[in-house]
Amino acid sequence: MARPRLSKAETRILEQYWKLGTSSVREILDSLPEEERVAYTTLQTLVYRLEQKGALRRVKKIGNAQLFAPAIDQRELRSGLVRDLLELFGGSPRLLVSNLLETGALTLRDLKLLQDARTGRGRGGKSHG
Repeated sequence: MARPRLSKAETRILEQYWKLGTSSVREILDSLPEEERVAYTTLQTLVYRLEQKGALRRVKKIGNAQLFAPAIDQRELRSGLVRDLLELFGGSPRLLVSNLLETGALTLRDLKLLQDARTGRGRGGKSHG
């Protein structure tokens, strides 16, 4: 199945489901920080949209409340986002990393730490990442 394309708001709601697990729309709304709270019906629309896109699934109904659970995991979503990002750079990881270095989003020190972690040379020979 193709990975769903999610808006920033949809991704934020999905993150709450990953954090809380199976939840109702009300539980998700109550878990959001005050500055991120939206109207219940707005959140309900986002949840239904996530269900239609296959990112959430309806688990059960308790009273009037529908309970939803994540249907995709974080790794799956991130892998797809990385593939999409690489496409913007012609599929070239080197161009992507070069751009990250040029913009300062990534430093040579970051690269060295990543390399050390992959080869097991960081932090006393143990890989931490």
